[in-house]
Amino acid sequence: MIAATAGAVLAGCNPLPRPDYVDVQYPASYRTEPSGVRIDNADYRLDNQGYRIDAQGARIGMVDVPVKTEGDNSNAIAGYYISSTGQTAPGRVASTSDVTVTPSALPTPAQMPQQAPIQPSSGNLPPPPGYR
Repeated sequence: MIAATAGAVLAGCNPLPRPDYVDVQYPASYRTEPSGVRIDNADYRLDNQGYRIDAQGARIGMVDVPVKTEGDNSNAIAGYYISSTGQTAPGRVASTSDVTVTPSALPTPAQMPQQAPIQPSSGNLPPPPGYR
């Protein structure tokens, strides 16, 4: 009788909990206006590829990596042999010896300007000037 009761109890147990993604429906990360314009949850317009755009249609926050790194000859694999090319990787690995400012030239905490305390905002403020 005990074995039958234990068998009935174990058969009724579900060993794994049901995951949240089965029951919880998350809202879409953007909405579509009646005009067809897609707006994300932070009220930014989106282009066809899903990037945020400003009022003129320019992408916001895009960084042109080749232009930003132009003239920099550092290479994370410099000096290592690359078997697919049969050559050693060119360039140099960046190191702390590349720093030109000596610690004695840095200001001390007493020389630093006093900072104003940060006040929390309601979240309805526009971004600071120059922020895109």
